[in-house]
Amino acid sequence: MARALTTRTVEAAKPGPERREIPDAHMPGLYLVLQPSGARSWAVRYRISGRPRKHTLGSYPAIDLKAARNLASKALRAAAEGRDPGREKANERAAGLDTVEAIAALFIERHCKQANRPRTVEGTERLLKQYVLPRWKGRLAREITRRDVIELLDRVVDSGKPTTANRVLAAVRKMFNWAVARDILHATPCVGVEPPADEQSRNRVLTDTELRHVWMAAQKFGGPYGALVKLLILTGQRRDEVARLPWSEIDMQTCVWALPPERTKNNRPHEIPLSEAAIAVLESLPRIGDRFAITTDGLAPSSNYAKNQIRLKALLPADMPHWQLHDIRRTVSSGMARLGIALPVIEKALNHASGSFAGIVGVYQRHSFAEEKRRALEAWGNYVTALVSDRPRKNVVALRKGRAHA
Repeated sequence: MARALTTRTVEAAKPGPERREIPDAHMPGLYLVLQPSGARSWAVRYRISGRPRKHTLGSYPAIDLKAARNLASKALRAAAEGRDPGREKANERAAGLDTVEAIAALFIERHCKQANRPRTVEGTERLLKQYVLPRWKGRLAREITRRDVIELLDRVVDSGKPTTANRVLAAVRKMFNWAVARDILHATPCVGVEPPADEQSRNRVLTDTELRHVWMAAQKFGGPYGALVKLLILTGQRRDEVARLPWSEIDMQTCVWALPPERTKNNRPHEIPLSEAAIAVLESLPRIGDRFAITTDGLAPSSNYAKNQIRLKALLPADMPHWQLHDIRRTVSSGMARLGIALPVIEKALNHASGSFAGIVGVYQRHSFAEEKRRALEAWGNYVTALVSDRPRKNVVALRKGRAHA
């Protein structure tokens, strides 16, 4: 007499010399298929037009008992409606609709492009195309196992990119979760897979001396990248927000940079008052086309961050500790605080969504801080100008004593 299967009985079932089918009394029609090798899989039996049919659901433990029962229930319901789930699955496979690359394309088109900013879509698509699809091309998504995911990540780590491996896992996990939510897949192979690399939040803040070195190196470097570094120092905004700056966002009359919500991390519009020093940098840029401010051809924003950063660092003192472009943003925040600028004003100037304006405060606080931001960024611009002048120490001390209260 058939009994309801449990995870314990599934695990404990011992293989014999021949293939066995163990029925599940809890879900009539569902069978655990046990091979002589010990491999386990699931199948469901049903009738279409009075003729018996069998539909293989997938392997265990990629599909556990609960998932197998859900799949069997859907298959039996389809059969009761006169549809053949086995034939439908075969047709899907023939059309290539359940391959990894097909699901990845659907995920990008129907989820990422609808829910994410263009920059995020670009990054996710790049990770999938560069690291995932070359390894899993042509494979059925439901046959990807946890071991496959781990081996994929190991290869990325072994290539010297542990942090990238974390990003790959995040993209793959999101893709499979989306496929499960859309009922394209019935289980995700990413369950229990941990990020391969430990990531610690950076706390690097450049000293005044280091910040002066970076500015002078950017001055010597010149070109779009030199201007990018200077604007990062003067505005404290995010790298891509500055690098992809179009002229249309700049009002040179009011000295305001208006970032639209689609270009900000928190999807909120953000106005940045531009200091005299920042305006001077923008005015020094050659107008190549009418679109991007920081560009070499007028057709696209300047990039090549890694290559340009290596060249820039060659212009710095050899003993200067490692730093990244994002450290500039943290440096600006810390520097403005040392000038006596209030934390809420700094957060507004840098468009932080958390901190003083997190939670319910952010819902009800609607003051724009426009004047406070202008005074703060102008004070910071003056401080940087004094810092990089011929006699920085005397000028900087004078500004610190003055303390720019915003």
